[in-house]
Amino acid sequence: MHRRRWVILGVLMLSLLIVVLDNSILNVAIKTISTPAPTGLGATQSELEWAINSYTLVFAGLLFTAGLLGDRLGRKKVLLGGLAVFGIGSALAAESGSPAQLIAFRALMAVGAAFVMPATLAVLMNVFEREEQPKAIGIWAGGVGLAIAIGPITGGLLLDHFWWGSVFLINVPIVLIAFGLMLWLVPESRDPNPGRVDLVGVVLSVVGLVLLVYGIIKGGELADFTDPTVLATIAAGLLVLVAFVVYEKRSDHPSVDMDYFKNKVFSAAMAVITLVFFALMGVTFFSVFYTQSVRGYSPLQSGLLLLPLAAAQLIFAPRARLVVDRFGVRATTTGAMIVLAATLVAFATLDADTPIWLLEIVFFCMGAGMAHVMTPTSVVIMQALPREKAGSASALSNTFRQLGGALGIAVLGSVLSASYRNGIEGHLGTLPAALRDTAGESIEATLGIAAKLGDQGKVLIAPANDAFLHAMHITALCGAGVAAVGAVVVAVFLPGRPKPAPRDAAEEGELMRTKP
Repeated sequence: MHRRRWVILGVLMLSLLIVVLDNSILNVAIKTISTPAPTGLGATQSELEWAINSYTLVFAGLLFTAGLLGDRLGRKKVLLGGLAVFGIGSALAAESGSPAQLIAFRALMAVGAAFVMPATLAVLMNVFEREEQPKAIGIWAGGVGLAIAIGPITGGLLLDHFWWGSVFLINVPIVLIAFGLMLWLVPESRDPNPGRVDLVGVVLSVVGLVLLVYGIIKGGELADFTDPTVLATIAAGLLVLVAFVVYEKRSDHPSVDMDYFKNKVFSAAMAVITLVFFALMGVTFFSVFYTQSVRGYSPLQSGLLLLPLAAAQLIFAPRARLVVDRFGVRATTTGAMIVLAATLVAFATLDADTPIWLLEIVFFCMGAGMAHVMTPTSVVIMQALPREKAGSASALSNTFRQLGGALGIAVLGSVLSASYRNGIEGHLGTLPAALRDTAGESIEATLGIAAKLGDQGKVLIAPANDAFLHAMHITALCGAGVAAVGAVVVAVFLPGRPKPAPRDAAEEGELMRTKP
């Protein structure tokens, strides 16, 4: 047990903060980046999805290798290297001159983040003894809630006073502080028996994920998932991912030891993490357009509206272990998944004039539900493997989280995009033919063209809002369905309340002798 373990946990949370902060900051900047230059970059809906998914895809694809390298080379070295790459990528992203450059520099940031995220949890598992690990993981999970709170508010403040690139530049000073503290405080640790790096597995996983997500995004962009190109791309991605699984099973140095998944509890926890982030990342993607485009809130106001979500995570994540101690993992996570499904159904009832306090209640319940899923499942995953494999367990957990988020944005974003296009197309007949296709891409594109047309464009505003709300309702119900599947998975496979340890015969005899 390390004497400075709680201070080290604080440093690890600072490193975690910048990785999570980046995504939550970007959420409130989406609308600004989609605005034409000089205010933004004029990014289309698909370019916005790729700005997010270039990060999540590279992140998810490299986490396998990052976890193994941390176990092999030393987690402190990997953390410091990851922070440096992340800081450089952030500075470059801030100066992007086009959506394509932003997508490329976000991918570079993801390379750094992939080495930071698993190492934080691996170091945590190394400096804390088993009995303190659930509490430490709860605080670590609460750090995610803190980043979710700080990100949108910080992003809103920056966008109110500076250009859009400031949401990335803010990472640089945080990286410098975290780097210095890391050098000073964090001890080095590694796996005494590390495996070789699985380059073939890394390539197969990244290629498979990119093809799959690209196909899904393209289907949403065209509003046609039966398009031959879309079907071929998705099928190719699935085939490559199947090849990845087959290769990993046969490899003597796999990125992912497929034997881990023979443990039903471990597999169920992984599945639930994937499903939770699938549903929630898709929802946060469209909630920004709801609050800013339909309701007219500024980026800062939109960020402040997410405070209940973050507050609930901060309150409940460190305390979720107490609920687990009383009711067991299964009851706690099943109840939490049902709460998450209910909040997503609630999104399907929101309209342009719904009282905003109702949205705040929905966000709070969503954060509470998420806290009672993430903490127990993280503990189950991290304690399922030996301590020396902490990097691998953390990498797997974060990979499935990011994979769920990437697919959630791709699938639910495509459902939103296709539904919106179908809803608005009938109202675009008065526009010049050259503008119709662009105007149907997203609510921001429609409103942008409406603003350029002046009084003639005002007739598009109400149909755009109606089409978006209808698309949002369909998307939210899809997310609710995914959360409901997650509730079934945890109810069937996760463990219930731990049974009290049976007393041995000597202990029973002693108890009988002490009875009056």
